[in-house]
Amino acid sequence: MRRPQDTLVRELLKLCGRPEVISFAGGLPASEGFAVEAMRRAADEVLSQMPVRALQYSYTEGDPILRQAIADFETSRGTPTSADEVMIVTGSQQAIDLIARSFIDAGSRVLVENPTYMGALQTFRNASPEFVPLPHDEEGLNPAAIDSSFAGARFAYVMPTYANPTGMTLSEERRIALCQKARELDLWLVEDDPYGELWYDKPAPKSLRHWAPERTLRLGTLSKTLAPGLRIGYVCGPKEALNVLSLLKQTCDLHTSTFAQLTAARVFTSGALEEHLPQVRALYKRQAQAMLEALEAHMPEGIAWTRVEGGMFLWMTLPETVNTTALFKRAIDAGVAFVPGQAFYAAGDDTHHMRLSFATVPVDKIRTGVERLAGLLRAAL
Repeated sequence: MRRPQDTLVRELLKLCGRPEVISFAGGLPASEGFAVEAMRRAADEVLSQMPVRALQYSYTEGDPILRQAIADFETSRGTPTSADEVMIVTGSQQAIDLIARSFIDAGSRVLVENPTYMGALQTFRNASPEFVPLPHDEEGLNPAAIDSSFAGARFAYVMPTYANPTGMTLSEERRIALCQKARELDLWLVEDDPYGELWYDKPAPKSLRHWAPERTLRLGTLSKTLAPGLRIGYVCGPKEALNVLSLLKQTCDLHTSTFAQLTAARVFTSGALEEHLPQVRALYKRQAQAMLEALEAHMPEGIAWTRVEGGMFLWMTLPETVNTTALFKRAIDAGVAFVPGQAFYAAGDDTHHMRLSFATVPVDKIRTGVERLAGLLRAAL
């Protein structure tokens, strides 16, 4: 804990709390997307029908009812899954931590996209790995450029669907190619998929587990579809790997909240989740369209951004002469906030990108915020 900690974003985001600031910096899901009524009904039913079970200690690997419900859900999405291939964790962030503790020794090579989710980088850094950036091009991760020099890594951590921070989605062709490379090089794949159900017009391609079930640990969460306060995530993967993670989880928290698990399971089995998802997707699609239209209308030339098809984020690329970290405080003074791209890189010192989140900002404020940001960037250019 004496090592320097990742304080850049934490310190910058403290400045976003001013009421006059329109913040595109947050990574929280929209509260309008919480399944409040479905959760209330489910909680009442759980406490009425199985109160002792709900309020008692449970299994480290998760309650069998929820494990089966998630296995059925994953199977319905195109990847056959059994309950013993599912483990429940306290938010998918715990899964990242358990995987780091289980797989990484000091100096171990870990393959990551560059940029990638900052919360994973922070967690992996606690185990002191050597980060190796995966090759990418304008379409995202490029499996064709992965060669024998990547062999020997403990795993590749990837976010192929509506990625944080870029919003990009890996094509089915590249997913298949990535799985083939993983087999050739004997690599584990850690597939982090918090946003996969937040598609706008059509579902994303199937999970990496569909093509490489024997070497993929797939991380899912209910934070973006039901509510983050549940703190329920899950890992799908080979039973032998889950057994190791379960032994480690037992030393951390014994098990994830039984009451929360059974309440979530009831939402699954009652059909309430499938009824709720279209509303969440429509909400994020509306927010995303508002931001994309505002960017098109107001941004100066020389700036590019991802045309997202799902999720909560988009990624903006500026000329290399513009330092977004240095620009941040000026943005706050101008009444708008973003996350500088520097925070998402495991290697290199990229300073000309930024992440924008539209998830929690009303449509009218999205337009105003983009206008403010465009004026700031126009001056910077």
